[in-house]
Amino acid sequence: MYRPSSKSLLRAASTASNAARPFRGAKLRNHARGLATVTDTPVRRYGGLKDQDRIFTNAYCRHDHGIKGAQSRGDWHKTKEILLKGDAWIIQTIKDSGLRGRGGAGFPSGLKWSFMNKPNWQADKRPRYLVINADEGEPGTCKDREILRGDPHKLIEGCLVAGRAMNASAAYIYIRGEFYQEASHVQQAINEAYAAGFLGRNACGSGYDFDVYVHRGAGAYICGEETALIESIEGKQGKPRLKPPFPADVGLFGCPTTVANVETVAVAPTICRRGSAWFAGFGRARNEGTKLYCIIGHVNNPCVVEEEMSIPLKELIERHCGGVRGGWDNLLGIIPGGSSVPVIPKDVCAEVLMDYDSLKDAQTGLGTGAVIVMDKSTDIVSAIARFADFYKHESCGQCTPCREGTTWMKKMMDRMVEGRAHEREIDMLVENDSVSTT
Repeated sequence: MYRPSSKSLLRAASTASNAARPFRGAKLRNHARGLATVTDTPVRRYGGLKDQDRIFTNAYCRHDHGIKGAQSRGDWHKTKEILLKGDAWIIQTIKDSGLRGRGGAGFPSGLKWSFMNKPNWQADKRPRYLVINADEGEPGTCKDREILRGDPHKLIEGCLVAGRAMNASAAYIYIRGEFYQEASHVQQAINEAYAAGFLGRNACGSGYDFDVYVHRGAGAYICGEETALIESIEGKQGKPRLKPPFPADVGLFGCPTTVANVETVAVAPTICRRGSAWFAGFGRARNEGTKLYCIIGHVNNPCVVEEEMSIPLKELIERHCGGVRGGWDNLLGIIPGGSSVPVIPKDVCAEVLMDYDSLKDAQTGLGTGAVIVMDKSTDIVSAIARFADFYKHESCGQCTPCREGTTWMKKMMDRMVEGRAHEREIDMLVENDSVSTT
């Protein structure tokens, strides 16, 4: 029987690609003698976001999360002016900002929102809905929870602005069932917004009618999938729908619907107020803006922090978490985007940037921005086995590759943990994963 060591399995599963190194462009410079030489362009160092540029300033709920505290931090400022500029202006501003979905997929938000406004959409008399996915169930992820708890008015105002962009009549905020305090804070924020005239008929005095509702989940991870979430709101079992039709055509209650992440929607009002160029000034091209990162595991100070996109992973950990427990040399590997993305080894971690493209080149992903740090005391086999157990338990059982594949992956990982596995089962796991994701 063969039991691979933690380090050998990690290195077998992760490829330290040279493509993961930050891109450095080059340009030709003409010498006085007519010769061309190659010089590196200055490399910009990302990170070190200034406090005045942070969008989420009450992430730890240290200040008043009510409407007075929110207004003191800039929320609900000139919201009426934003609404009066109309749907086309809002969508174009979001497109120009480069904002991409913060829930994991990274789809361009402005483009996604524009799907609701097809040509001659006014002829369709069905109601239109915005659904907020606050069913944060990915292991290691807790960024949206801090928004719901500490900055709920940013989300409510974001619903209003995004709803106006899509010409929606209402928003449904689907909150994970375990988030009791968070749901209470969101409901309080909704009540305060109605009382202040920011929601309901003639929202903010703009002539636009918009309502916001809270729907509590029941703890099912599968309801984080957008169509399963819609099914759950409708009172059905939370199982994904077949697509097409897509939610923008047939969504909640059979009406046009867009499902968006909490963080994605919450940043929209600030982008509209401060301008798309301001937001696009952070991060690299195609990876613009700021991002909430939740950093957990073997670091000295686990935290949730807002930083610039494209900040080096090593700098993110050392700047905000006091470094890896026992020092950087004690690092084994890092999961950079929640449990659903691959582990990357130490040598890649030292070079990779925290954005969509750099992590994709490193054969992993940004995901939700949940950074799970593992030092050399970690049994990587046992850690992955725990994730396998989670996905087996949370599979809704609707599709055969997931229902059967997660069960067999769990069995193989258990054999590895117990020392009863064969070396060839590593390749079987990789093959099983490729089948499950196609």
